[in-house]
Amino acid sequence: MGKQSAVVTGASSGIGAATARRLAAEGFHVICAARRKERIEELAREIGGRAVVCDITSDDDVAGLATTVGERLDVLVNNAGGAFGLEPVAEADLSAWSRMFELNVVGTTRVTQALLPALTVAKGVVVFVTSTAAEGAYAGGAGYCGAKSAERFVRDALRVELVDQPVRFCEVAPGMVHTDEFSLVRFDGDRERADAVYEGVAEPLVAEDVADIIAFVATRPRHVNIDSVVVRPRAQATQQTVHREDPGRP
Repeated sequence: MGKQSAVVTGASSGIGAATARRLAAEGFHVICAARRKERIEELAREIGGRAVVCDITSDDDVAGLATTVGERLDVLVNNAGGAFGLEPVAEADLSAWSRMFELNVVGTTRVTQALLPALTVAKGVVVFVTSTAAEGAYAGGAGYCGAKSAERFVRDALRVELVDQPVRFCEVAPGMVHTDEFSLVRFDGDRERADAVYEGVAEPLVAEDVADIIAFVATRPRHVNIDSVVVRPRAQATQQTVHREDPGRP
């Protein structure tokens, strides 16, 4: 029997790239799926995996991913997603909301549907990377909170609907994770606004922290289903309760 296989979506950066590296270190053959061809090809070479260019909002791309996967898949990490904007509801850009739902909810479901037969054959596990945004509302976060809550309920429904099947459905919900791109994308490349998210937070999570947890969840014995893990840095108690150190304090 060959190596176990894993698919990581959104593998071109951040949590996705860190998870691909961690699963490869655990002995998996990792299929790195993302839109940015050069990045995932470089990552795949580094870890001995395979790169598949895939936009999870595209039926054709996801069908191609399923063809590459073949008949068996041991792990699917639904990591691709994103937040766009931080406006209050009264000023919300609803096109940005549509993008968030299409990516985080519909896209994730599209991938899961396509790969479910292969996961069932392998008695595999699906890990949904959601967010603590699904834990409760915060000012300016309605669209993202809604999208990540809906993604959570996709996982919850699958857990119930397929309880008689040998596939496990798990969730990892990270809080403040300082990665190169997440906040920068959210604020359309505004570096000052992106950096302000983490200002004064001495030790936010990093991508490798979350990857460790995803790998743990994905490698439990087949009778163990980690339903949900919420992980935040010590300095973050809730979405808006964050300890920020005074940068002027000695």
